[in-house]
Amino acid sequence: MKVLVQRLPRAEGLPLPGYATEGAAGMDLVAAEAATLPPGGRALVRTGLCIALPDGFEMQVRPRSGLALKHGVTVLNAPGTVDADYRGEVGVILLNTGAEPFAVARGDRIAQAVFAPVTRASWEEVVVLPETQRGTGGFGSTGRG
Repeated sequence: MKVLVQRLPRAEGLPLPGYATEGAAGMDLVAAEAATLPPGGRALVRTGLCIALPDGFEMQVRPRSGLALKHGVTVLNAPGTVDADYRGEVGVILLNTGAEPFAVARGDRIAQAVFAPVTRASWEEVVVLPETQRGTGGFGSTGRG
């Protein structure tokens, strides 16, 4: 799949998103600006990139496991969605759940981009839904957690 990308001036000299290994599902997104997140703080960190996805696809913005484990830094609205018709700059909303301030430097890998097909649904209103074995049981009703 080909994704068109426009590099804004703030991203000059930074690498385009790429796969770290042959089997990687996500491409690393890098920060195009510095930011400091205090404990419990959040910030929109810009990537300096605008994209044009093919119709029928989305780009999901997901946390990096190393940042989450080592520093408690995650993507607040994970996964964030970049729609096929959005043409603005891609930004990542980072949240610091750790106990120490976390500094993001320009060029740091801050999130992953995963591409996925989109299935569009339509609603069909009914008076009664079909029965299932589970029925209306939820939130742990199956006894498996």
